[in-house]
Amino acid sequence: MDEARLPDTDPARPRCLVRERTADFQRVKAEYDNYGKRVRGDRAVEREITAADVLRTLLPVLDAVERTCAHEPLAPGLADIADTLRTQPGALGLEPLGGEGEHFDPERHDALVHHVAPDAGELTCTKILRSGYRAGPLLLRPAAVEVTGPPPDHSGDRTGQGFPTSKPST
Repeated sequence: MDEARLPDTDPARPRCLVRERTADFQRVKAEYDNYGKRVRGDRAVEREITAADVLRTLLPVLDAVERTCAHEPLAPGLADIADTLRTQPGALGLEPLGGEGEHFDPERHDALVHHVAPDAGELTCTKILRSGYRAGPLLLRPAAVEVTGPPPDHSGDRTGQGFPTSKPST
């Protein structure tokens, strides 16, 4: 036998090696678990983005159906198609935005017309010109609206649009 390589006779050595290998295994398992969580999260985000892209391409179709339904009587077959187009995108998370009487929110609405009402305390959406939509947390398109409210407060205007960015002080 080679003199330089004597067998290790320390009885604590195998226990030490087991502890080291166990710690290594636990680190690798934790890394793998974190990787799995990251991949699942990435897949969920990718699905959300893909669904939003598909829904965004359907918005002109939904607008056309909305305009048609508003101006023409629909035959029963066309009415069924219109109903399906209004309801089925909801399965992908599509939610309409903007309703008459809502408080104007520049994050969700584009004000195209502003009617001044000196007695109004805040900007209110009085007419929906084009529906807005969101898919989950993603805003696909803001609602185009007419608003009614107090005269624009240009002194605190930070948007350059003439609309107050905060509630008027009373």
